[in-house]
Amino acid sequence: MEQTQQSIYTPPKHIVSAATIVINDQQEILLIKGPRRGWEMPGGQVEEGEPLKVAAIRETKEESGIDIEIIKFCGIFQNVTKSICNTLFLAKPVGGKLATSPESLEVGFFPIEQALGMVTWHKFKQRIEYCLDEKTHPFLIEF
Repeated sequence: MEQTQQSIYTPPKHIVSAATIVINDQQEILLIKGPRRGWEMPGGQVEEGEPLKVAAIRETKEESGIDIEIIKFCGIFQNVTKSICNTLFLAKPVGGKLATSPESLEVGFFPIEQALGMVTWHKFKQRIEYCLDEKTHPFLIEF
């Protein structure tokens, strides 16, 4: 029996995430310390039917306790082999209080240079650097 093209086609499984680089009035960056990857910017997976900006705001609140306002879309890091697109936004805090969660062991605002030294997981430091350099916006980094 002949199979049609459609019956053997498996739709791709993509992961889309949204992360924020939150800068306060003292020019400090908000970081969370996750249980698996150490210090990083807040962010996470976009839920079905959820706008990217809404996901970025929600994930930042869930992981840090901080309410934010999105200032700018910065760009995308795409892990081509794993089908992951990480969207990145610049934001500013507008309320809330620093608080840990099941996804964050520690949270805090840190001077930029100190924060860059704390972030060690894969390309996360590079993502922050690209977001802080407006000359690179918008960017698409494929790896």
